[in-house]
Amino acid sequence: MFVARSIAADHKDLIHDVSYDFHGRRMATCSSDQSVKVWDKSENGEWHCTASWKTHSGSVWRVTWAHPEFGQVLASCSFDRTAAVWEEIVGESNDKQRGLSHWIKRTTLVDSRTSVTDVKFAPKHMGLMLTTCSADGVVRIYEAPDVMNLSQWSLQHEISCKLSCSCISWNPSSSRAHSPMFAVGSDDGNVTYGGKVQIYEYNENTRKYAKAETLMTVTDAVHDIAFAPNLGRSFHVLAIATKDVRIFKLVPMRKESTSTGPTKLEVQIVAQFDNHNSQVWRVSWNITSTLLASSGDDGCVRLWKANYMDNWKCTGILKGDGSPLTGSSGQPTAMSTAVGSSVQTSQSTLNGMSAGRYFFPPLDPPRAGTGYGHLLPPSSLLEHCDAEPTQPLPHRLYSRALLPLPEAEGV
Repeated sequence: MFVARSIAADHKDLIHDVSYDFHGRRMATCSSDQSVKVWDKSENGEWHCTASWKTHSGSVWRVTWAHPEFGQVLASCSFDRTAAVWEEIVGESNDKQRGLSHWIKRTTLVDSRTSVTDVKFAPKHMGLMLTTCSADGVVRIYEAPDVMNLSQWSLQHEISCKLSCSCISWNPSSSRAHSPMFAVGSDDGNVTYGGKVQIYEYNENTRKYAKAETLMTVTDAVHDIAFAPNLGRSFHVLAIATKDVRIFKLVPMRKESTSTGPTKLEVQIVAQFDNHNSQVWRVSWNITSTLLASSGDDGCVRLWKANYMDNWKCTGILKGDGSPLTGSSGQPTAMSTAVGSSVQTSQSTLNGMSAGRYFFPPLDPPRAGTGYGHLLPPSSLLEHCDAEPTQPLPHRLYSRALLPLPEAEGV
C-alpha cells in the first residue's frame, strides 16, 4: 500500500524545476523566489533540505546536475539573463565547519542578452561541457578546460537558431559512429513558422556545429525535448512535448566518402498521442529507453511503452495527487492505442505557497502560456520498470507549487 505524503518546500514562490542527480539520491529545486534548494534522501526514505541559497536576481527556470565524475556540481539558469555553476564544498577549516557542506558559485555566464531558458551538461564522455539556450534564439556551449578549476569556462560555440529557444537535449550516444548531437526546441507561438525542433551535429572537419535536420512537422510551441538513451542503436529516438506527445526516429543515412557536411537524417514519426487533451510540458525517458513519461495541463502523468513490434501504448496514468487513474481521458490518435492497466505509485509532495488551494497553478510570464505543473520520473530510478510495468514507479513532478518525489521500495 502506497500513500502520498507532503514535504514543506518552503519556497516563497512558484517552483519551476526539479532535478535528480545521477544516483537519484539527491535532488535540486528552483523557484521564482530566486533560490535553489538541495535535498538529500535518508536511509528511511525521507527527504531533507540540506542547502538553500539565493542564486539569481530573477526567476530561476532550470537546475541540473553534472555527472558525479566531476564532483557535486550544479548549474542553474534564470530570467536575469545569466547561468551559474555551483560546487559543493565540505568544510574543513574549523571545528564548526568540519563535515558540513556548503555550495559556492564557481562562475557566472553572462553572454546572453535575454532570459536563459534551459541549461544542460553534455554527456560525460565529451568532458565537462555546459550548454545554454536563450530566448534570443542562441545556443551557447561552454567548456571547462580544467575540471579541477570550475571558475574557468570558455565559450566554444555560439549557434543561432533564428527562433526563440525553450529547451535543449543532448544525444547521449557515446558510439564513435555518432558525432556529438543535440536538439533544440522553440516555444515561438507563431504557427506559420514550421520547424520548431532543430537538430545540430558536430563536424570534425570544420570543428563547428551544423544543422543536420529540422522537424518541419512540429509547428506548435515546444515545451520540452528528450533524446532516449542510445544503448547501441544505429538510430536515435527523440521525444517532444508540444500540444501532444510525439516520438521521432532519426535514422542516419550513409555518408558519402567525399561528404563534409552533417549527416543526413531520415525522420520517421513512430508515435503521436493527444491523450492529455492539453499542452504537454515535460517528457522523460527511463535509463533503458523502454519507458517514456509525459505530463500536461490535465494534471496527469502518462507512461508510454512500446511492444516488440514497436507499437507504443499507454501503460499507466497517474493523477497529480499520486492516485492511479483507470481508463483514458480523451481519444487517442491513429498512432496511439488503448490505455493499459493503471500504475500505483508512492509519492511525496513538496508544498509551495498555494498548496492549500491549487495543485497545479498557472505558470507566470515570461514562460510559455498558461502551463501547469509537470510530472517526470527520474531516469536513473526507472531501470526496474521494464520488467514489470505494474510495479510501483518512482517519479518526479515539475510544478511551481507542488513537487512529488520518487519513493519506491528497492530503489
